[in-house]
Amino acid sequence: MFELLPVDPKTIFLLYFWGNLFTCILIFSFSFSYATSDNRKTLRWFGLGKLILTVAWILALVRGIIPDFVSINLANSMIFGACCFETIAMLSLIRSHAKRHYRFQIAITAAAILLFNVATLFDASMNTRVIIGGIGIFFIYLLPTIAYFTEKRKSFFKTFYVLCYMGFEILIAIRTVHRYLYPQNLIISKDTFDSLYSICLFLLTLIGIVGFLLLVKEKQDYKIKKLLNDKDQFFSIISHDLRGPLGSSVSLSEILVENIDQYSREEIKEISEMLHDSNKNIYKLLENLLDWSRVQTGMITFNPKKILLNALIEENIELSKNVALNKNINITFESAYLIEAEADKNMISTVLRNLLSNAIKFTDKNGEIKVKLAKTNQKVQISIKDNGIGVPDYIKEKLFKINGKVLQKGTENELGSGLGLLLCKEFVNIHEGEIWVESEEGEGSIFRFTLPMKIL
Repeated sequence: MFELLPVDPKTIFLLYFWGNLFTCILIFSFSFSYATSDNRKTLRWFGLGKLILTVAWILALVRGIIPDFVSINLANSMIFGACCFETIAMLSLIRSHAKRHYRFQIAITAAAILLFNVATLFDASMNTRVIIGGIGIFFIYLLPTIAYFTEKRKSFFKTFYVLCYMGFEILIAIRTVHRYLYPQNLIISKDTFDSLYSICLFLLTLIGIVGFLLLVKEKQDYKIKKLLNDKDQFFSIISHDLRGPLGSSVSLSEILVENIDQYSREEIKEISEMLHDSNKNIYKLLENLLDWSRVQTGMITFNPKKILLNALIEENIELSKNVALNKNINITFESAYLIEAEADKNMISTVLRNLLSNAIKFTDKNGEIKVKLAKTNQKVQISIKDNGIGVPDYIKEKLFKINGKVLQKGTENELGSGLGLLLCKEFVNIHEGEIWVESEEGEGSIFRFTLPMKIL
């Protein structure tokens, strides 16, 4: 009958050391050579975790040569920390908005480090320390594993990667239970179970690293494909939406140049006003196009600062009042609180201007627009409500999507491409907020967006 030869603990540590060292070289080489700027940060988190793990295995290897505090407490604390870095990298790939989970991961890691060091301080047995280590690592990897199953967008490589770590979790759990039921005063015993466990864990870790790199590449390819699709849509918007107002401007200016002597002063004024309106539409469309393209290419930097949202909203309402007065539209603002928050002032101003402009555009003369600022579920919510023509269902589905063509004229035939709302979504997403519309045709609209910021 086949029996697995017992594996010496130092041999296992040496194997883990070389495996992690090789992984560090692979990850950082990939990061510097092939990764995009977005993925490079994720790769560095993962690579840093493997680098810390490499140093931890060196400290474990020289146990008995260096003080126990360094070889036991520091080495195991570094292993917990390395697992934390790795799981942060995992979360950034698995979830679209993972930053809110990072603090939770750090808290679990800190608790595991504290518990292990306290146990060591009170001379806990080797078996107890192994159990604490197993429980700590199990819970550090638990959240990213669960996060995958709650994530809507799944893929083959994502599934492959998470299954590797599910196997990793199962192995850790089995060994922890085994050590609890059959206590041993060794880090790795020389029995068949521990030898098999160590080899399987090493192989699963290597397979998981391959899965991680494949997932990074998949995410990179997906983004490149999206950028190419967005580029095609971008040129479509330019060719279609810019052609209309530009054609109008050319036609009006041609009429004015060729027949200026035949027109009265009032007629020239009317044509000039039409030309001015057409040029304003061109300018606004170009401004949104340029801002959107700068977001896509990473040229707009996110620069959050502490701002008073009440003042920012009032400032943008003031800027929109002249346009509103032309249609005799009243804009009001109400808030029960003065709310200070960390936000990018230029981005939020752009969102407010676009939403106010849309509200004015689709509201009849003598209409009303209400802007509200409120606190909901630890978030800031800003809503802009009008009593205008509303948004039909077939258009509502296309809002905030670049591949959704939106054609709806304002109450005075004002043109719109929907690009302003697309830009709003981009800026709100950068703040990790949400934006949506509530509307019925003929009943007006409410555009709301939230910002998950700290309210002071």
